[in-house]
Amino acid sequence: MPPQDLIINDRPVHLAVRDHGGTGAPVLLLHGLGGTLLHWDTVAPLLTSAHRVVAMDLRGHGLSGDGPWEWEGVLDDVQAVIDHLGLDTPLLVGHSLGGMVAVRWALRHPDGPGIVNLDGLRSAETAPQHYAGIGQDERNALLAELKAVFDAQAEAMARPLPEEHAAMYPQRTLRTTDEGVFVRPDAALARQIRYDPYFQDSVAAVADIRCPALFVLATRDLPGLPGRVGELMPALRAGIRRDLLPLTADRPHLRVLELDASHNMVAEQPERIAQAVLDHRTETTGQGA
Repeated sequence: MPPQDLIINDRPVHLAVRDHGGTGAPVLLLHGLGGTLLHWDTVAPLLTSAHRVVAMDLRGHGLSGDGPWEWEGVLDDVQAVIDHLGLDTPLLVGHSLGGMVAVRWALRHPDGPGIVNLDGLRSAETAPQHYAGIGQDERNALLAELKAVFDAQAEAMARPLPEEHAAMYPQRTLRTTDEGVFVRPDAALARQIRYDPYFQDSVAAVADIRCPALFVLATRDLPGLPGRVGELMPALRAGIRRDLLPLTADRPHLRVLELDASHNMVAEQPERIAQAVLDHRTETTGQGA
């Protein structure tokens, strides 16, 4: 049976959902900033032999409705999908921003089946002390360059896309208005998320997670990073490892997997991502999926 798309519209922020079907314990998939539920179309079929698999567009993304980025409100969105589809207590799998949502979900549901966080603990643009193994002057110069890149992206998001650029995006990521075609999320929501303290750093929250959690960390740079921005990414990853590993060292319910992939790991290694989810579920339940 092909995936079934639906809209949950009996609430303030309507939510777009793709039900991939499958049998077994439920899994709910959450994409990253600027993504949509299409992000999971390769991974989901690899899970349906063992799980009921559902993906959703986060608010302000894809075909879901608009709303301020309030973490508790986003968690309520997740709960609405779970309730509507009768998913009971799913394993949450989140990439990037979706992984940060999953961490907050774990804090709300300490007795739940857990989460899988795919490289979703810190924004690339975070506080200076969160980068490790790099000199202060070099770090500050690279942070200034990174800020300039993100500022330019934000400025571009506030303008209609040229027709040739719009054709490069999946239709689901675009919104057409009288002023032209814009990418989602809109510039205002993207800015709100960009400067949200928890988006910039959610590592400290890991210490309070009580349910099983797997953190999958990238080990390579995203290809095609502009200018010298790529030189900052090893320091970002080193800072995450430095701060995360002590939090997981004496907590067996928290595990870390370093994957030979970039932040775009879901697209680069869907089979490995699917296997990590399957293995995590098996290990935390003590039985086969």
